[in-house]
Amino acid sequence: MKQFSKIMVGLDLTKMDETLLSNIQTWAPILGVEKVYFVHVAKDLSIPEEISKNYPDLLAPVDEVIVRGIKHELEHFSFEPSFYEILVKEGNPMETVLRWCKIKDVDLLVMGRKKLLEGSGSLARNLAQKSPNSVLFIPESFENNHPSRILVPLDFSEYSKLTLDLAKSLALNVSAEVSCCHLYEVPAGYSKTGKSYKEFTGIMLENAKKDFEKFVSKHQLSGLSCEFILKEKQSEAKYIIEHSKSMQADMVIIGSRGRTNSAAILLGSVAEKLIQLNTEVPTLILKKKGENMSFLQALLKL
Repeated sequence: MKQFSKIMVGLDLTKMDETLLSNIQTWAPILGVEKVYFVHVAKDLSIPEEISKNYPDLLAPVDEVIVRGIKHELEHFSFEPSFYEILVKEGNPMETVLRWCKIKDVDLLVMGRKKLLEGSGSLARNLAQKSPNSVLFIPESFENNHPSRILVPLDFSEYSKLTLDLAKSLALNVSAEVSCCHLYEVPAGYSKTGKSYKEFTGIMLENAKKDFEKFVSKHQLSGLSCEFILKEKQSEAKYIIEHSKSMQADMVIIGSRGRTNSAAILLGSVAEKLIQLNTEVPTLILKKKGENMSFLQALLKL
C-alpha cells in the first residue's frame, strides 16, 4: 500500500524516541513508507551570549549537535541514509511541525504517546486535532511488533468504510486479524414509550444490527462481523479501550470524524477522547489528506 509513502516522526530527545524508532523500523514496510522525516522542534536554538563569548571554539551550533545526536541514535537501526531526512527547527512546536508537514507533503504524522515519561502529551493531542493528515500514536510501553489484531470502531459513516479499507490492507501485509465493534445506547426518553430499559435495549440492538447489515450490503463487505457494545455511563472512548484490551488488540484505527460531525469540526469527540485516554494501544486517526487545510492555512498565514 502507498497511502503513507511519506511520514513525519516527531522526536523530543527523550527515551520515547527509542520506542518510536524501533517501531518505525518495523512498521515502515507495512505502511508502504518510502521517506521518513524525523523532526525535532526547539523553542530556542541559540547559545547564550555569555557562553559563546567564554567558549568561542568549544560549542557547535545547537541544531548541528542535535542532528548528530539523532544520527547517532539512528545507527542502532537499519535505516538507509537515503530513506530519511532529519529536520531540526526552532519555533512554536505545533505550528512548526504543521508547517513542515505541509512543506514536505507528508501523508502521516507519527507521535509518541506518553504515560509515565515526562511530558503532558498536550502537543500530540493538539497536532492530532489540527493536522491535515492522518496521525499515528505509539505508546511508550508498546513493544516493537507488527500488528496482529486490529480493532476498527464503526459508526457506519463514510469514515467507517475508509478505516475498514485501511485495516484490511494492513492486515493483508502481516496476516493480521481485523475486528469491528459498534456502540449503541438507549435514548434518554425511552420510558415515555411504555417499554422497560431492557426491552428498549433489545430494540436498539436490533436497530444497530440492521444498520450494520445495510453498511455491509452497501459496501459489499461479505464475511465481516461486528461486536455490538451497549454504551451506558462511560464515554465511547473508554468502551473502545476496554474492548481493545479484552481482545488483545495491538492497533486501533478510527476515523477523524463520525457521521454526526460537520466539516467545521477539527476532530470528532470520540477520536479526541480516545487520544486522551488511550496510553497502551497504538492508535491511528485516519483523515482524508488535506482535511483541516483551510484551518492550517489560517493558523500559519499561508
